[in-house]
Order: sequence, then C-alpha cells, then structure tokens
Amino acid sequence: MRMKRVCLSSLSILIILFFAGVSNAHESENSKDGLESKLPPQPYSLDDCIAIALENNHDVAMRGFESLAAESDKDIASSKHLPTIGLVGSYRHFEHEQRLAQPRHNGKLGVFGDDMLDGSIVLSMPIYTSGRVENEIEAATLLSESATHNLARTREELVFNVSHVFYSILAQKHIVESLEFSKKTLEEHCKRVANLLDVQKASKVDLLRSQVRLADVEQDLLAQKNVAAILRRVLVNLLGVSSIDSSVEIKGELSWSQIALSLEKSLEIAYKQRDDYLSMKKQLAAKESLVEVAKSGRYPIVSAQASYGLRNAIDPSDRPSGEDETDSSGFVGVSVEIPLFEGGAIDARLRSSRSRMYAQREALQKLKEQICLDIETAILNINSSAKRVEATEKSIEQAKESLKIEREKYEYGKGSITDVLDAQSALLDSQTSYYHALSDYNSAQAQWHLAIGDEK
Repeated sequence: MRMKRVCLSSLSILIILFFAGVSNAHESENSKDGLESKLPPQPYSLDDCIAIALENNHDVAMRGFESLAAESDKDIASSKHLPTIGLVGSYRHFEHEQRLAQPRHNGKLGVFGDDMLDGSIVLSMPIYTSGRVENEIEAATLLSESATHNLARTREELVFNVSHVFYSILAQKHIVESLEFSKKTLEEHCKRVANLLDVQKASKVDLLRSQVRLADVEQDLLAQKNVAAILRRVLVNLLGVSSIDSSVEIKGELSWSQIALSLEKSLEIAYKQRDDYLSMKKQLAAKESLVEVAKSGRYPIVSAQASYGLRNAIDPSDRPSGEDETDSSGFVGVSVEIPLFEGGAIDARLRSSRSRMYAQREALQKLKEQICLDIETAILNINSSAKRVEATEKSIEQAKESLKIEREKYEYGKGSITDVLDAQSALLDSQTSYYHALSDYNSAQAQWHLAIGDEK
C-alpha cells in the first residue's frame, strides 16, 4: 500500500513537471499591482481561472501578436497590386563633362559640367505578373487565417491545462484532508493502545507499530501538501499572474455523471472545428499558392512606369547665354521583364515550394491520425475513470466498515494490531484512489473537449 501511494505521488510530480515546463515567466512588480486590481476576488472558480488565463497568459499573448503580424503580411502582399511612388535623388561627379539635358532639336545649345544633381518622382505599377501577385496575396491571406486558428488552438490548450491543474488541486485537497483525518485517527488509536498497555491488555510492540504507521502517514501528509503547493504555483503561472508572493485559492467540486460518446461523431465534429487541423489545411493551401508563385517566375512581368524630375549642373564649365542651369525631364511607358537565365534558381525555387507542399500534406495526414488517437484516448479515459470512480466509491464504505470491525476486535482482544493498521491503510488507499479517479474523470472530459476543438 505504501508503494502504491509513492507511485501515485511520483506520477503527480511528473505531471507537474510537464506543465511547469510550459509555464510562463514571472511578472514584474509594477505590472502585478496593476493586474491584481483587475482580478476577481478569491477563491476562484474554474470559470474564473479560465477567464483570467485567457486574458493574461503569455502564450496566448504571443500567438495574438503572431496573428497580428500575419495580418500585416497579408496587407503587405495586397499592396503589390497598387502603384509605388517614390522620390529618387542623386549627386554624381563625372570624369568627363556631361551635357545637362539631351537636345530637343538640332542645333540646340546646351549646358555642360562634371557635377550633376538629379531629383525625380518615379511611379511604377504592375500590369501583368503571370498570377504571381495574386497567388502571393492568396498565400498571405491563408497564412493569416492559419495564424488566427493557431491562436484559437492555443486558447483551447490553455483551457485544458488550467482545467487539468484545477481538478488536480481539488483532488489533492481531498487527499490531504483524508491524510489529516487518518493522522488524527491514528493519534487517537495510539492513545487507546497506550491505555490498554497500561492495564496490560496490549503489548508494547503494538504501540510501536501504531507509532511507525503514524510516522508514515505524517510523511505522506507532508509530501502531499508539497504536491498541492506546487500545483498551485503551476496554476498561478498558467493564469499569467506569477510572482514570488502570488497565491491562489480555488473553489469547486469534483463531480461525475455517466456520458455516452461516439468516436465517429466526435471525429466529425473535430474535423469541422479543431483549430490546429483547420490551421494546417490553410497552411497547405498557402503552400499550393506558393508553388504557383514559383511557377510564375518563368513568365514575363509587365509594368507601367512614369517619371518626372529635375537635373541641375553645379558650377557648369559651359553655359551659353539664355540657357538655364536646371532642366526638367519626364517619361511615361511600359516595361517588360522576361527571365531568360538565372542559373537554375527558378527551377530550384519550384522544387523547394513543391517539397514544402508535399511535406505539409504529410503533416496534415499525420494530424488527422493524431486527432483520431486523441479522441479515442479521451473516450477510453472517460470510460475507465468512470468505472474506477464507481468501484472506489463502494470500496470506501467497505473499508470504513472493516476498520470499525477490526478496531472493536482488537479492543476486545480478538484481533491483532496488524489487522487494524491494514484496515486503516486500506481506507486511506481507497480514499486516495477515489479522488484520483474523480480528478482523472474530469480531466478526461476536458481532454475530450480539447480533442474535438471545444474551448471548454
């Protein structure tokens, strides 16, 4: 029995370490003061904890900024449809003197110098890009939608993590209460054994065995209190309000009721609403658009261009009478850019885009299989933990009755202290198993909601 409780404690610690690995960094004192003023009064319900976490958790905030960045990338891609207008200026010193402007008719005199200033307004607008711009916009739009789904999935995972830790804290609270009750009972039992020893109705070894058992329970109680404290710290970090002196009190009950779940129906729901699956589908569509972008690298780009500017000769060496040191020039036209040879870069970009697309398809198929596994695992966990709750609930009453009988037998000299201590240990194990089963059942339900993509 002792080994069983040690294994349960070790499992709890492993779960804690897992969630601690993804927990958030500490808040600064200034931000903590501002945050605490917005928090609801303690103790927190599960709904309170979820609302606080969704508002303050750093992973959610990070995904939110990534979504904003993806939205900005979409705007950048969309801007490629629009004309670009810019100012271009330069200063040049020539080895040989240059004419300020090209002659506009035969025999026109010109200004010459070796230092020139140029300034122009330049306009360029794509007319035909072989679908390159359209596919880039489509890919950016899909990636923006994918980032939005990633944000939603992060929120769903956070809800599950908070719920799991919340239920674990509730179970741990009951386990600590059971150990405290067991400790109190053993202390009273030790007193009765001592009294029986005084009237020579018990042996000293009975008292020693009872005291050893009491010491074991005290050690278990300390270990379980430490687990409870660590779980509360994990919850604080998930809420995004972590600081050295942060503490959280919760309220709620571990409850259960039989529910019937269908794998086929759950899969149908998951494929429609699970955000990581929807996100990956968007990423696959985006990579398909990027393949078309790579293909368009083989085709010409047609652009409309226009420019108007001034050119000034600084201290010209030859300036005929009546000629100005500054002249203007401008043009409107169409340019065509046709790729002929780029050293194999176009084909390499196409191969790269296709490979990424194929990899994304494999990742999507893998995720579909993982979704099926997640849902089936959650349903099996719900069913198995429900049966454990039913079994351990009955075993508690049986263990209580057994303990009562063994105590009465011992006090009348018809039983041994070993039987009493074993009955006490069996009761504690039944209570511990019951609350672990309740916690597992509630966590399994949260796991099922996560598997089908519900933010519950």
